[in-house]
Amino acid sequence: MKPRALSHETLIAALSGIAATLLVGIAILIGSRRLSHFDAALVGYTFATLFATFGIAYRFVMWLQRPPTAMYWKRGWQVFLRPQSLGRNFVLWVRRMVSVFFANSFIWRRGWIRGAAHWLIMWGCILASAITFPLVFGWIHFEFDGDGFDRYRAFFFGFPTVAFGIESLLGFLIFPGLVWASFLVIPGVMLAMRRRMRSRDTLVLQSFGEDFLPLLLLFAVSVTGLMLVVSYEWMRGYAYEFLAITHAVTVIFTLLWLPFGKLFHIFQRPAQLGVLFYKDAGARGEQALCARCQTPYASRMHIEDLIEVERQLGYRYDVPHGPTDHYQRICPRCRRLSLALAQDHLWRASPTTEP
Repeated sequence: MKPRALSHETLIAALSGIAATLLVGIAILIGSRRLSHFDAALVGYTFATLFATFGIAYRFVMWLQRPPTAMYWKRGWQVFLRPQSLGRNFVLWVRRMVSVFFANSFIWRRGWIRGAAHWLIMWGCILASAITFPLVFGWIHFEFDGDGFDRYRAFFFGFPTVAFGIESLLGFLIFPGLVWASFLVIPGVMLAMRRRMRSRDTLVLQSFGEDFLPLLLLFAVSVTGLMLVVSYEWMRGYAYEFLAITHAVTVIFTLLWLPFGKLFHIFQRPAQLGVLFYKDAGARGEQALCARCQTPYASRMHIEDLIEVERQLGYRYDVPHGPTDHYQRICPRCRRLSLALAQDHLWRASPTTEP
């Protein structure tokens, strides 16, 4: 039996994953000054991150190549980069990044528990990632500043930056940064678990792999990280090695799971901002009129794109003997009326059976 050839989409996604992995590897070599500031004890985190990078890039490119996503992606950039609307679109992009992405306004509208859970988990993960990955890759390291041991200087990609004291406000914020991240993630996970165990609508649709496992992984990473701090600060290093190994396992498993589980939507959400600009352009542009009642029901751009996407997917809704050439050019109300009229016609045309 001959091996199945790779499809064009799979090949592009695989090459994109390889390219993204190589870029991260090159950035590690450059940022750590040829691994001179790279901690060999963290090599497991590094390989897990490289694997996750390949998987995320592969899945992201495959997602972008789906006909509906590809259409939104292409049209989103086209309407955003229109010269006559570029300034307004940039202002809207900043506002939406603040309200939709940073403040999670779309989640808060669905309930305060859901909004708080999402916001706490998101910002805890962002803070933890902003600290962990540069340290693991050797992009950031600290050295003693001067002859004493109470001041540090931070180096970014080998270049000296700010110096600060251990007891300073900056030191208080930087060194326990992962502790602050855990203090955000843990209550966020608790709120999310509470909703998933008590909401009847959620109980019907949720699954362990998609809904519970990501929360359990985030909780395990946060708790084991806090236990390391407790062991080091207040227990004189008791069981520190065991806790370090346990924490490493939870972090590595979480990284390996990133491309496959629900956490992948972290990388999809920013790209979906283009849908809002697509809708804005559609609302300002020419509207599609129903071929039956001549009522505007959607943007003409959206209807034409929808017909093209359906044809790419193999769906044919052409109407050769109807009031128009395609079913999508009829508004939803007239579709329902047409269905009811067709059923009524069939019912009247059918022979009656006398008892």
